[in-house]
Amino acid sequence: MKEKPYYSLDTYLKETYGRKLYRIAIDAGLTCPNRDGTLDTRGCIFCSRGGSGDFAVKLSDSRSISDCLSEGMAALSAKYKEDGFIAYFQAFTSTYGPVPYLERIYRSCLLDHRIAGISIATRPDCLPKEVLSLLKRLKEEFPAKFIWIELGLQTIRRDMARFIRRGYSLSCFETAVAALDKLHIPVIVHLILGLPGETGKDALCAVSYLNGLPIQGIKLQLLHILEGTDLALLYRQHPEEICLFPEKESYVDLVISCLEHLRPDMVIHRVTGDAPRKLLLAPLWSAAKKDVLNTLHKRMKERSAFQGRLYEREALPCKSP
Repeated sequence: MKEKPYYSLDTYLKETYGRKLYRIAIDAGLTCPNRDGTLDTRGCIFCSRGGSGDFAVKLSDSRSISDCLSEGMAALSAKYKEDGFIAYFQAFTSTYGPVPYLERIYRSCLLDHRIAGISIATRPDCLPKEVLSLLKRLKEEFPAKFIWIELGLQTIRRDMARFIRRGYSLSCFETAVAALDKLHIPVIVHLILGLPGETGKDALCAVSYLNGLPIQGIKLQLLHILEGTDLALLYRQHPEEICLFPEKESYVDLVISCLEHLRPDMVIHRVTGDAPRKLLLAPLWSAAKKDVLNTLHKRMKERSAFQGRLYEREALPCKSP
């Protein structure tokens, strides 16, 4: 584990590529079946108007991928040493578009000598055969670079999936994971902690479920309540029922429990998350991300906690989701 009591993305990158890599978030101008009317027009109840890509560099007709990458690198160089970069297609559903367009933007990044690989955020119901064939072809053409797929699972509970308007079944998720595993494309799963009505046991059941799947990474995402979302409307009506973590400590305790039950080889890409300060309604303590991380690391050290400590003894009596 080296620097942290869990297998962090930084550790994985240094072990695998010998250096730290920085993400450049890109908004490729795509949409989502939850917004274009295919499934719904409102989006998921927690998703901002920026489609979770509020910090992303926006691609447009007048701005090429190369321009976007250069802009993102310039912004990062002010904070970090330029050591290497990941092109992260973050906003909305980044496989939900014409395949020729997807090929052009993915290929442009993979051809850029500054980019070590690409990470594509999408939905499991937006990986048709044509897109999977494209990913397979690009993986074969660029063996020195990586392609990751990030899938937004969020919850394993059927009722909660309906509540957040996720729009696809757990079997659809499993089919997508199996298809990507067959192509040897690493999968990173997004899991939201703090959905209204979910408990700590629900989170651990989700962790137990993911432990049994051929996935390589996980993002533990704190539920942010953002202005302009349907979740914000519910929060204003029932703040105590919607914001389950009014205090930082209770969230840190749940993250530690999740980490201790996770497979030791699972790469931890995130343990909290970022939200635009101007949109964040709750929990406000989450805006101090460095403090959250420092508290997590301190508590884990105090408790001699580490990723996978309870994995071998795991036997959670979870009901079928």
